[in-house]
Order: sequence, then C-alpha cells, then structure tokens
Amino acid sequence: MRRRLGPAALSALVALALASCGGSSGSSSDSASNGVTSKSPDQIVAAATHAVGSVDSVHVAGKVLSSGQNVTLDLNLVNGKGGKGSMSQNGLGFKIVAVGPEVYINGSSAFWTKFGGSAAAGLLSGKWLKAPASGQLSSLATLTDVQKLFSQLLSSHGKLVKGKTTTVQGQQVVAVNDTTNGGTLYVATTGKPYPIEISKTGSDGGQLVFDHFNQPVTLTAPAKAIDISQLK
Repeated sequence: MRRRLGPAALSALVALALASCGGSSGSSSDSASNGVTSKSPDQIVAAATHAVGSVDSVHVAGKVLSSGQNVTLDLNLVNGKGGKGSMSQNGLGFKIVAVGPEVYINGSSAFWTKFGGSAAAGLLSGKWLKAPASGQLSSLATLTDVQKLFSQLLSSHGKLVKGKTTTVQGQQVVAVNDTTNGGTLYVATTGKPYPIEISKTGSDGGQLVFDHFNQPVTLTAPAKAIDISQLK
C-alpha cells in the first residue's frame, strides 16, 4: 500500500496548483483604491503575491479538470501552520489536516480501495493516516502551505496582459490574462491586492476561489492516527 499511495494517487491534486494563473472571491472592508489598476500586469501579480504571503489565513476552494481527472478542493489554510479541509479526485473524496511537520488524511472506503486496495480499505476506512509533510504525502502538504501554494499558483505563467476591471463575487478586481498558457487572475483593486479568483477554460480548465482572508481557523491534529511508517 505504501508503494501505491502517493504520486499515483495524488498527482492530479498537485496538477491543480499548477494548472493556470488565476483565482476567486475575497472581500475587503476598505473601499479605497489600492492602486493596482495603474500597475503593469507583472507588477499586479507581484503585489498579489506579496499581499497573500502575509495573510493570517485564507479559504481556497475550486474545481479543475486536469488530464481527464476531476479534482476538487475546499481548504482553510493558516499561514505558517498548515490547513484543513477536503479534496476529491473523480468523486473519490478524503479529508485532510496538516499541522506543522505532519499531514493526516481520512479517505472514504472507495478512495482507499482505489488507491490502496481492499486491504488498505479494510484497515484505513474511517480512520486517519499520518505521514511526514516532507514524505510520501508532500504533494498534499504543499496544497495546505500558504507560501508554497501561492508561490506555485502565481509564478506559473507565461506572457501576461492586463485585462479589464470588473466585479467577481462582489469584489472589485482587475484581470491579468496569461496569453501563453491561458487563464486569468483576478486581483482585488480595493483594500489589500489579494488574489480573488483564478479561472481557465479548456480541457485543463477550472476555477479556484480565494476568500475569508484573516478569519480565525483552528487546527488540531486528529487523535489515534495510524502512522504510515507502520504500514508494510
């Protein structure tokens, strides 16, 4: 099971973080312009990267079709500490908690049967599996790390062109279009220049939404988790 769990099971989830340059919904109580509309597209992305890098917490949710795999996620991330939430690949879902150096996953019976076999499903269904964040589940840990996730999302792009100002999820934003790879990043034009949405059309398209910036999130390591090192 240890051999089958990891990249083979989770590669589509990592592809989500690399699929395009873009984002969705966040709110700000400051109605004053933050000046990003006067910046170049590269400067707008840099401003968004800097802003989101200093948040206390952020909610990330969305759905992406990557290489025929339907990937969804709904995560609450705490900067410098980890995150929690749920993910799925082609309808096979699991819960995740990442706290410090450890990552925990709790998958459905169907999830474990697909990625670990019937023996794994019998052992792990309804239970938490623990692994080092730098080990076999490092790809998942990256998705719960604010700094690493947004570094990947906002740096993986080609030639950028500034688009129109518009409203996304009730937030005033400016669009930045990736003319090389496709995809659009929407950045807030009031308050902090947070990334608000990433969207991309096509066979590897989808949407990621970012909101609930700096809202309280409590992370607790699940009790009685099975250590992956104990599995043979």
